[in-house]
Amino acid sequence: MTNNIQQNYEQRLAFLRDSIESGELFRVQRMLNSLHPGEIAHLVESSPVEQRKILWELIEQENEGEVLIELGDEVRASLIEDMDVSELKEAVESLDTDDMADFLQSLPGKVIHETLASMNHQDRERVQEVLGYDEDTAGGLMDTRTVTVRPDVTVDVVLRYLRQLKELPTPLDNIYVVNKHDVFLGTLPITTLLTSQPNDLIQDIMDTTPFTVPAAMNSQEVAMIFEDRNLVSCPVIDEKSHQLLGCITIDDVVDVIRDEAEHSVMSMAGLNEEDDLFSPVPVAAKKRAIWLGTNLLTAFLAAWVIGQFETTINSAIALAALMGVIPSMGGIAGSQTLTIMIRGLALGQVTSTNTRSLFTKELLIGFLNGLVWAIVVFVISALAFHEPSIGIVVAIAMLLNLIAAPVAGVLLPLLLKKLKIDPALAGSVLLTTITDVVGYAAVLGLAALTLPYWQRILG
Repeated sequence: MTNNIQQNYEQRLAFLRDSIESGELFRVQRMLNSLHPGEIAHLVESSPVEQRKILWELIEQENEGEVLIELGDEVRASLIEDMDVSELKEAVESLDTDDMADFLQSLPGKVIHETLASMNHQDRERVQEVLGYDEDTAGGLMDTRTVTVRPDVTVDVVLRYLRQLKELPTPLDNIYVVNKHDVFLGTLPITTLLTSQPNDLIQDIMDTTPFTVPAAMNSQEVAMIFEDRNLVSCPVIDEKSHQLLGCITIDDVVDVIRDEAEHSVMSMAGLNEEDDLFSPVPVAAKKRAIWLGTNLLTAFLAAWVIGQFETTINSAIALAALMGVIPSMGGIAGSQTLTIMIRGLALGQVTSTNTRSLFTKELLIGFLNGLVWAIVVFVISALAFHEPSIGIVVAIAMLLNLIAAPVAGVLLPLLLKKLKIDPALAGSVLLTTITDVVGYAAVLGLAALTLPYWQRILG
């Protein structure tokens, strides 16, 4: 958020809090229902649970569906618990087909059945068609409501047809051209339609080579296509019959990009992007305890490595003070590489054809950084503790760990992806374990093996 938007947002939250505390609920209701559903959802998610329930009661019924679809899964589920079937039906009615399908998937089976039964035949077929696809595919993202025309009609006929429609899908940058069997033939850009002569045939002015996506395509791939081609909308087709199934618009893709970004950030801490900011303490504590327990096990592994060199540590107190520097530097270096790799994998930039080049590059970066910081740590150790022998040991260990760290940062995500484990979820913990174990083993192992030798040489 920019500063102005953030300030405006904070002012709204303060206004809601103060108005609720003073009992001026009419002011809250008027302000809430003047906002966009996305803004309302943002305020609801940012409010404590007790205040959230009051806000929800003040939202007008016609806005409820749009607000619910903008909320995270956990917050939405908590609000749906207190709604009866008739309220849920009314909330669903105002949604687009793709949003309606997403919303229905979060409801109990009985409610889904009753809601579908209450729809007219055409709407029910549209929703069931989207529900037939995984939510993370183009089919799950698409809206089945499209404007289609035949290729043998004129511009004038199309314009009259558009005027007769009660409403048009938004955003509408293309009209889709199909034959009588709904086989996709091409697109008619709105700009072309508006600048053509009334008697021009659609088949003469349409784009016959537009980009399309199959219904089974992964939503992340769809997002990449929109980004690379600067699309506003894109038709979704059946790969076998080439029939037009629906279209994906830029607003759906923005949601995919945002969700993926949130997923990467939250997964690195072992959390879910749909987690409620104000979820109950026992629930939040339980979720975090699992990740903390995993981290504790890896910490014990590093502690065990240190324990194997107790005699070495006792004989060189300066080593005890310096040895924590090595895994810390390795952890940072490895995290830098891991972050680049996770981003590259998410964007589809890392493939089997460029992995070797990427590995070589990161290895060289690790070696150069290792040399620089090994020299720095040697100088500091020698000057601060007056023990150049320990400085040599720590410097060599630094070099080894700063080489091992980027190697782990490259190979770990690739291995986890092969095992079908989310690199963002497990990568950081495993990387920390590797850099800690390698760092402590390197500095303490080198000290045990070579410190007496360096002490004899350097006096």
